[in-house]
Amino acid sequence: VNGKRYPLMVVHSGKVLVLPVDGSHWVNMKIIIEELHSRGHQVFVVRQTDSWYIKESSPFYTSINTDTESGFDEDFIKSFVTELLKIQREGKSIWTRIKLEMEQAQKISEFHIKSAKNLEKTFESKELIKSMQDANYDLVLTDPALPMGVILAHYLKLPLVFNARWTSHGEGHFAIAPSPLSYIPMTGTEMSDKMSFIQRVLNVMIFALNEYNIMWHILPYYEGLVTKYFGSDVDYLSMFQTADLWLMRVDFVFEFPRPTMPNAIYMGGFQCKPAKSLPQDLEEYMQSSGEHGVIIMSLGTLIGDLPHDLAEVIAGAFAKLPQKVIWKYKGVRPANLGNNTLVVDWMPQNDLLGHPKIKLFVAHGGTNGVQEAIYHGVPILGLPLIFDQPDNLLRMEIRGAGKNIQISTMTEDTFLQGIQEVLTEPSYRMNMQRLSRLHRDQPMKPLDQAIWWIEFVMRNRGAAHLRTESYRLPWYSYHCVDVMLFLGGAVLVIFGVFAVLLKCLWRLCLKNKKKRD
Repeated sequence: VNGKRYPLMVVHSGKVLVLPVDGSHWVNMKIIIEELHSRGHQVFVVRQTDSWYIKESSPFYTSINTDTESGFDEDFIKSFVTELLKIQREGKSIWTRIKLEMEQAQKISEFHIKSAKNLEKTFESKELIKSMQDANYDLVLTDPALPMGVILAHYLKLPLVFNARWTSHGEGHFAIAPSPLSYIPMTGTEMSDKMSFIQRVLNVMIFALNEYNIMWHILPYYEGLVTKYFGSDVDYLSMFQTADLWLMRVDFVFEFPRPTMPNAIYMGGFQCKPAKSLPQDLEEYMQSSGEHGVIIMSLGTLIGDLPHDLAEVIAGAFAKLPQKVIWKYKGVRPANLGNNTLVVDWMPQNDLLGHPKIKLFVAHGGTNGVQEAIYHGVPILGLPLIFDQPDNLLRMEIRGAGKNIQISTMTEDTFLQGIQEVLTEPSYRMNMQRLSRLHRDQPMKPLDQAIWWIEFVMRNRGAAHLRTESYRLPWYSYHCVDVMLFLGGAVLVIFGVFAVLLKCLWRLCLKNKKKRD
């Protein structure tokens, strides 16, 4: 199919109901949808009226429009990101970190309020629900960063597949596998899997705060709805744990080693592909760089603009380089922009990263961009901004494949020095190319593997045999607290009986001695 070789397994055309998350998450969900369409499956995508990236009309899927607003529009994201950047630039301190966490928690809380209202409105739309029930879908494919797909799949009693790294309440592995805090860093801590005692204390504290946040700022918005439609014996968190398949958007070239489960399928870099030819004007620009090569910079789908002074810092550093630069930037062009810098609204990032003239990728640390850099073996200069980006870039720095610069302290000189260090020190490129070789050395391409497993779930109406049933256990059974108490009690009883026997034997000996005397 389309020049690709698949295992010889007959799969009849299936019907897939997709509930995506907008923005950068949609960019990679769309790739899976297009591949499913090329395999002859019918795909139906649920979208809101204010969808930003998710278009109503597409040759690859049929839209199901709901009379709801996600709140995930361009204005909301722009104001949110602007505020986070403003806080970050106040400097790196405990108070700044607390303000950053509070701002994120508040916005995420607002988002969950809207999400819960959308779910309620969807369930109240009897016509919409009836049409979904009558459609006879084969499975639900969803991004669990929002719970609508999870809850709808349970309501429709359909097999459930996640395109995941995040759930509504944290990193996906924490929902399905044992995650020892001694060597698994919490997201946001910017720590590796080799932690000191103080770092482990901090990791446990962050975990506790995260659990508190889930308990008080996420669950309350959904518990009433779950009870209303599923009964009091159904738990919101367990709905995620019952998913048949977790298609994880990472691999262990990128992620630190950790326990996992049979129904977690790793497809990190599935969106990556060999570079295609560039448009003629862009190719001419690349070739005009001569022996110096080209640097590309992108801050992803959510960050199109920067504070003007920060943009001038970046432009000023670029202007001093002998390399040509392609900068994806939608803000006002800095006055000090050099003749060597081409500013564009959009660029074919994957094709550029695969071009032999590319020397460096200046990136914000989104998962998609990091994976593409790994695939093509291009070293990274990281400008971590928000969400999981600092942790993603930390992984690259630890592996010697990139260097990170903090926005809060960045000047034109430090930015320029960072670029020159990564360009002139060969180890950065060598380490990234090693990661690229490891990533590519797989028996099956990540996208092919993801599609095979989605079709596996269709063929078998689920994959319950791969799913742990640990979520059905109460916490004291899961951690064997009851077993330890039982065994501890048994030991105490044995010692107690032994002590009583010794006491009785001692008294008997004393009694016999008195008789002899």
